[in-house]
Amino acid sequence: MKKTKSNGRLKWGLIYTAAFITAFVGSAFFKMKYDPTHGKYSVQWSDTIGKVYTDLSYGNGVANKFDLYVPADNTKENYGLVVYLHAGGFTAGDKSGDAEMLQWLCSKGYVAAGINYTLFTEENPNASVYSQSEEIKAAMPYVVAEAEKLGYKLDRMAIAGGSAGGCLALIYAYRDADTSPIPVKMVFEAVGPGSFRAEDWGIYDLDQSPEAAATLFGVMSGQTLSTEDITSGAYLEAVKPISADRWVTKDTVPSVLCYGAHDKVQPFAASKTLAAALEANGVDYQYFVAEHSGHGLQNDNKVYMEYLDTVVEYLDKYMSE
Repeated sequence: MKKTKSNGRLKWGLIYTAAFITAFVGSAFFKMKYDPTHGKYSVQWSDTIGKVYTDLSYGNGVANKFDLYVPADNTKENYGLVVYLHAGGFTAGDKSGDAEMLQWLCSKGYVAAGINYTLFTEENPNASVYSQSEEIKAAMPYVVAEAEKLGYKLDRMAIAGGSAGGCLALIYAYRDADTSPIPVKMVFEAVGPGSFRAEDWGIYDLDQSPEAAATLFGVMSGQTLSTEDITSGAYLEAVKPISADRWVTKDTVPSVLCYGAHDKVQPFAASKTLAAALEANGVDYQYFVAEHSGHGLQNDNKVYMEYLDTVVEYLDKYMSE
């Protein structure tokens, strides 16, 4: 297993992630047309709620930028940070697309941050889920330092996201919490891949084709995998750094998850593997299943509302002062 790239990997990687992009765009269009929360989780943003600082740098890369939302009330001794990572199939999307979520979190009294990461594209063929997770980890000290420079001392954090952002949030919460500049208290996410086991990825025939599994898991892990790596199980070590389920322990932070039972973008089976790991380790978690929905969760408004309501409950419980 080598950390190398090829045009073949890029071609297959783009074919794979095109499915993510299609689902993301379709989901975004749906949400623009209809808000199942009826405004419950949005605010009319103004200076009375907070202020946003955009395109702050956390590294030398073009994409190494974050937006920081700070509450208008700057009189508290300490604040909680909530980071929300954008969707887009690891190849598209931007932190600005989550402005409504970040504004709502800020209205709850949290410092909120949206972080961009280098996308896997023809211009950036070396990007991978692994490299993106490393960028998120590298960004955190900068986010905390910037907030404190603005007068907001942070002493706790939650991390969250949707789809690709959900995957990266899980990785940070489970793999990297020990490296965080402030304690990670919880994670919430929807439809983010939480496991990379070939048997769970039947929607792409990875359970039947070692060649396809080697190519697609290679793209995601940033390594070149062989069919022998797949058939022998050696690939599991290569994908461990991006597999949230492999980092679950009895000390894993409380988690709120939501998945569509008919998801054709990220496999629903992978979410069950993640939930099983949380259950086996006695983690405080909530696992919502949208039984009639795919990746967009748009056919189960009641379940989606229950998910968001539970997010609020967990934020109140684990992110209180």
